[in-house]
Amino acid sequence: MSLQQPLPATTALGRTSLLRAPQLLGDWLLWLEQRPHEKGRTTACIRRWGEPEATPLELTPAPINLRSRVHDYGGAPLTAALTEGTLQLVWVDDDDGCLWFQAWTGLDGDNPQALDALDSPQRLTAPRDSALGGGVIDPLRSRWLGVIEESGCDRLVSVALDQRDQTPVVVHQPADFAGYLALNADGTHLAWVEWQQPSMPWDCSQLVLARLTASGSIEACRGIAGAEPSQAQGISVFQPQWLPDGSLVVAEDSSGWWNLMRHPNADSMNTHWQRLWPMAKETAMPQWVFGMSTTAWDGEKLLAAVCDQGEWQLQRLGLDGSAERVEQPFNDLADLHASHGRAVAIASNSTTGHGLLELDLGAGTWRHTPAASAAMEVNAISVGQSLWFDGSGGQRTHAWYYPPVGGADASSPLLVKSHSGPSSMARRGLNLAIQFWTSRGWGVVDVNYGGSTGFGRTYRDRLQGGWGVVDVNDCAAAAKTLIATNRADPSRVAIEGGSAGGFTTLACLCFTDVFRAGACRYAVSDPSALATETHRFEARYLDGLIGRWPEERDLYEQRSPLGHADQIRCPVIFFQGLKDKVVLPQQTERMAEALRRNAIPVEVHTFPEEGHGFRDSAVQIAVLESTERFFRQHLNF
Repeated sequence: MSLQQPLPATTALGRTSLLRAPQLLGDWLLWLEQRPHEKGRTTACIRRWGEPEATPLELTPAPINLRSRVHDYGGAPLTAALTEGTLQLVWVDDDDGCLWFQAWTGLDGDNPQALDALDSPQRLTAPRDSALGGGVIDPLRSRWLGVIEESGCDRLVSVALDQRDQTPVVVHQPADFAGYLALNADGTHLAWVEWQQPSMPWDCSQLVLARLTASGSIEACRGIAGAEPSQAQGISVFQPQWLPDGSLVVAEDSSGWWNLMRHPNADSMNTHWQRLWPMAKETAMPQWVFGMSTTAWDGEKLLAAVCDQGEWQLQRLGLDGSAERVEQPFNDLADLHASHGRAVAIASNSTTGHGLLELDLGAGTWRHTPAASAAMEVNAISVGQSLWFDGSGGQRTHAWYYPPVGGADASSPLLVKSHSGPSSMARRGLNLAIQFWTSRGWGVVDVNYGGSTGFGRTYRDRLQGGWGVVDVNDCAAAAKTLIATNRADPSRVAIEGGSAGGFTTLACLCFTDVFRAGACRYAVSDPSALATETHRFEARYLDGLIGRWPEERDLYEQRSPLGHADQIRCPVIFFQGLKDKVVLPQQTERMAEALRRNAIPVEVHTFPEEGHGFRDSAVQIAVLESTERFFRQHLNF
């Protein structure tokens, strides 16, 4: 098939909106849509819960673009509340970085098209050189509480909902980073997460609790869970949330797994937590963005998304310590929300693309609305197979292996995927980019190298001090396992990755002899440059992954693909957004030029309007098709 006739997977990739942050508001379901066919613009949509066939109403039409850039990765650009039949939305608009507000009535009816906007959108904050996000609405005081990142630090701020072009009022100054605010039902207490460099929030963070005075100021602020940087054991906390009885729930990983614990009276000086649901499974994810949610109160019990050996399931957890599995067919879950016996999440599985999963927990029924109609026949989809192999240091390591459609043999080309993060994970849901390759005769192995989430803290900590070694050995070992079992041709093994996965890709090309071609998206090519040039959120990330900078500069030099470019002997294709603030374009330019000096075939594709991660559908398709053409050209197809 020629490149002018893209496979269904490619076509669907270009028109499938990314759904995020669904939430239940009475009988209504609100969610975000990031639309690649609109150059990645994000908008808010609403319809009645349980009516997937109904036409949703777009509440924030173009040119409004909802996007937070706090810590550059953003998240949670929209805050919503339903009070006495009035829907209130507060959002960050990417055009000016300001907070905006609008309210609607008419939610007591059945037709979303009948919602009546009380006024046009109103700008709450004046433009300034800062980033806002991760907020909650405080209905008692008619204000928005959230995070502002400005002048190299985070602050918790308050913004009134009835004033225009105001300056946010600082209510708390954390030591460094803050986020994930949770306000209790009566507005008397606020909880949030703080962490300090060099720790990332999934390494070491603290749950902070404060009282709110009648006027809304913060007092009696103290840490009640997690760990400070000075403590010997790093403990991470995730997603604080209040239950209707006034107790506080949070996930933390002191046991070696992100498990939930409950404090029946967090305002007391007693710091005794109830650990009601111990399990060798994860109930959290690395907090790269605001707004992540894996647990919710469904009216009677905690509903939790639980990750077991890289696959997600739903469980209902009683306050008596009981646990029961919720039967439903999806094993890739995110953005969980629940209320009054109902729940919603973003869900997918091996043969169904991501979409809105609506559950009636009392009736035990569910409905799933994919973000796009089926792009491929089920029998044309390659289903990932769990692959365990001996990785770096002989440790058991996991990957998902997708055989080419029609089956694999010793002549099959193989693409190794090194995920980003590097703390994220190779997920189980239908991935159209992977299907692009398997439908063209490639096997794909998506590696959960040491450092990945979903297998406990010990697995995640394998990468501490080992980035550029453990991940490299694991990716090479996955490929060698498939070659040894006659499922891949050693002369046609390629590797690709973006961001941290791009670093792993380049390091694999430098320090192993397994791979014959590579593709990098906004790749880290020089960890020394990342340590000195990157944005604030990751400015000290490499202290844990490699070593303290600059004291351990020699380790950075030993693992630098740029410093060992002369060891790369195969062709490489690069893709780079020119607005990237995480991996600056100069990194890609320097790496490509070093390879050209060694007469290595190189292609560089730049995109003026893209940053760290590609949002435009045309760009996403161009990356896939250019990579496939490049590999065919250089791997003797």
